[in-house]
Amino acid sequence: MNQHIKTPRVFYGWWIVGASFLIALYLAGTIGYGFTAVFEPIASEFGWSYAQVSFASSLRGMEAGLMAPVIGMMVDRYGPRRLIFVGSLLLASGTFMLSQTTSLFTYYSAFALIAIGMSACTITVLMTAVMNWFRKKAGIASSIVSAGFGFGGLMVPIIVWLIDSYGWRQAEFILGIGVLLLILPLSFLFRSKPEDYGYLPDGETRKNPSSNMVIEPQADISSSYDEIEISGKQAIRNRTFWHLAIAFLLHHTVMSSVTTHVMPYLSNIGFAKSRSSLVATGIPLVSVVGRLGFGWAGDKRERRKLAAISFILVSIGLVCFDFATIATWLTIPFLLLLGLGHGGCCVLRPALTREFFGKKHYGTIFGMLIGISCIGNVIGPLVTGIVYDVWGNYHHIWLVFSGVALISFASTWTASARQ
Repeated sequence: MNQHIKTPRVFYGWWIVGASFLIALYLAGTIGYGFTAVFEPIASEFGWSYAQVSFASSLRGMEAGLMAPVIGMMVDRYGPRRLIFVGSLLLASGTFMLSQTTSLFTYYSAFALIAIGMSACTITVLMTAVMNWFRKKAGIASSIVSAGFGFGGLMVPIIVWLIDSYGWRQAEFILGIGVLLLILPLSFLFRSKPEDYGYLPDGETRKNPSSNMVIEPQADISSSYDEIEISGKQAIRNRTFWHLAIAFLLHHTVMSSVTTHVMPYLSNIGFAKSRSSLVATGIPLVSVVGRLGFGWAGDKRERRKLAAISFILVSIGLVCFDFATIATWLTIPFLLLLGLGHGGCCVLRPALTREFFGKKHYGTIFGMLIGISCIGNVIGPLVTGIVYDVWGNYHHIWLVFSGVALISFASTWTASARQ
């Protein structure tokens, strides 16, 4: 009598995608996009300069950059569950510390702890987990997770309301509680590789050729399909790796500056706080359309060219942002173009890494790319804050960043899988 392992109706990889979506949404909203809402309250309370306040965002980017390659190797070795569990504890601790800030030292220390926790909970770990479970559907799977980062923008009005109602300290404390109630339990849903449970990526199964039995869990089925497999050492000697690294680094430089300074900039040119918060919310929300659209297209068209096009959209959007000082209606095309382009880049980055370098060492290679990219998180907000402190306004910094986005376009367009 033939025996079969019962196959679940829903491929378990989709549960991992769902958990990753929720984690991405909450952390992008509270730590990423939400920082712009707490920026001015902190600066006003302590009398710190914009550069001093911005440096926390830069510090977070620096810590995340240093941690990303290590986190990539760790997720390849230990799996995502342990990292997300520990990361959520560190993240909550850092948020609680931030709510008790009394000096620059404690302020920066809190963000250093937050950065370490974020590194263990977000993009490198989440995308490695998802890419382990998907191959043919890598584009749509990563686009759903990436959409979580975009929907994080919905948290900005909530954070603004919490700050207005309870003050920024109590708001941060509440957000820390949210980490423990949401992310900590979700960590238990994660599994490392489908092969350990008798699957191929995308939910495919393979029957034993001598019988009708489905392969038992723990069976070695990794050789049942062909795929590029490049090690971390091979990747850093590959020109394509550096083309992607430069493009993503410059993208982080631009977007970290925009998300940190969008509300202060709009306030500086006369926008009311409520209106500027809507713009800050709109960037990630519009990016959801880009994430889903480019992710879907990336499974059907050449991802490299699509990623290059996304940088063109970002560049044009930044020109509109700069000239919003003259015509405020330009914030509308700014939102549409930058949001779509940003979303497209974010969703295609993990799929491109999977396509060019394979799955076996994905966490290590993607972690290295993120680590290099995060240098931009240090540069962008800090440089923009210094520009404001020196000139008393943002002095066409967005036009400069528009040119930076064009360099990302050129670097991505000239990348090749055969280098």
